[in-house]
Amino acid sequence: MTAVAPASLASPAGPEQLAAPALAERLQGGSLALFPTDTLPALAASPLHAGQIWRLKRRPPDKPLILMAATLEQLRPGLGQPWQPEWLELAQVVWPGAVTLVLPASGPWAEALHPGGSSLGLRIPACDQALELLRCSGPLATTSANRSGEAAVTTAAAAAALFPQVPQLGPEPWPAAGGIASTVMGWSPSGWRVLRAGANLPPGLRLEGG
Repeated sequence: MTAVAPASLASPAGPEQLAAPALAERLQGGSLALFPTDTLPALAASPLHAGQIWRLKRRPPDKPLILMAATLEQLRPGLGQPWQPEWLELAQVVWPGAVTLVLPASGPWAEALHPGGSSLGLRIPACDQALELLRCSGPLATTSANRSGEAAVTTAAAAAALFPQVPQLGPEPWPAAGGIASTVMGWSPSGWRVLRAGANLPPGLRLEGG
């Protein structure tokens, strides 16, 4: 039997699948990638190569992307400013998990993911495979792996059917996706408000919707 190199996990007939270190190297070189999360499969790029996500997904240019990372330390530089105690307090409760925090931001990552805006959505997913990739790649610009305005996909096969040219994180099978987008919480001078009701908040967390 012919051995398969660990960096390349796909069969010749299937989508290209790469182990986390090899896929991270592709991302750092400007490639897109598909990988699983705890909510929905993600379409991703390194922050400074994020523009191609809007084009491939046919996403309206006024809809920002999310910066996803493996640790809070990876995310800290993304805002271009010090983190307020209230932001850190909630981040430590909801991450890793299916909650995106939208915080005031400036600098190159904010401009790349939210052109012309003054905020940035951040998340650490509760998915071991995603965290392995993010530890290797660093923070990534992400969005759900579907065409804009169409139903979200929930499997590697469905993501590959939509974006067959985009390499995927291997090996399969991916862990089962939750199937619901993350809850999005936004910070304002008056405190937190719910911008999008999505996946359930962690037990014990009580936040009022705006």
